[in-house]
Amino acid sequence: MSDFLNVAVGLLIPFAGTALGAAMVYFIRGEMSDFLRRLMLGFASGVMIAASVWSLLLPAIDMAETSGVIEWIPAVVGFLVGVGFLLLLDYIIPHLHRDTDIPEGKKSSLGKNAMLFLAVTLHNIPEGMATGVVFAGLISKDASIPTTAAFALSIGIAIQNFPEGAVLSVPMTGNGISKNRAFLYGAASGIVEPIGALLTIALTSIMLPILPYVLSFAAGAMIYVVVEELIPEAQAGDHSNVGTIGAALGFALMMLLDVALG
Repeated sequence: MSDFLNVAVGLLIPFAGTALGAAMVYFIRGEMSDFLRRLMLGFASGVMIAASVWSLLLPAIDMAETSGVIEWIPAVVGFLVGVGFLLLLDYIIPHLHRDTDIPEGKKSSLGKNAMLFLAVTLHNIPEGMATGVVFAGLISKDASIPTTAAFALSIGIAIQNFPEGAVLSVPMTGNGISKNRAFLYGAASGIVEPIGALLTIALTSIMLPILPYVLSFAAGAMIYVVVEELIPEAQAGDHSNVGTIGAALGFALMMLLDVALG
């Protein structure tokens, strides 16, 4: 498969995961059960944690060591900057977390559904960057990122996008939104990923010398999403272990993908 086709397919796989998750609005009647929602959110968090470690931080450390840089510096600096970047976006962009009516970010007159959409879209940004930077490394040939490893990350993000798309679109039908519009909202929240990935790839020549930092930056941004939103929502309400079980399953699956395909 040519590099162009590899990149095109690799960037579309995560978006397909979001769209398929959003399509669950046609199959789930009424509100999503609390059990399923927690399981899905926990699963998504496990996938993202494992992807941050195996697909982003460990390759960043290996690249730094190969280039003669103190290996922990790019990982630590990039990670913390990624966390800070998402923290800044969280502060600036108006959005609403699930299970609350108190919006975050700048004050806005947007409705609840629109701010839920912005919350998911905001948190898809680091996933798009992560996919883009890995495929940028694949294209460059100088970053020692194998095709299988790039696709492992892309598939892993698609897997965790599935529950995110479902958790966004399904509840919207209870807020006066038709199933078709709810599906479009859910699917559209994932469009930022291929766009962000393409922008990242377009900057390949600039990013290649600092690729370990960019990989770590994406990891930090993804971990911020997990700690800020996914884990708290998976554990919200009455105490339950289902979110923890979902996280363990998601982590194990993504670790398997990375080790087996990487």
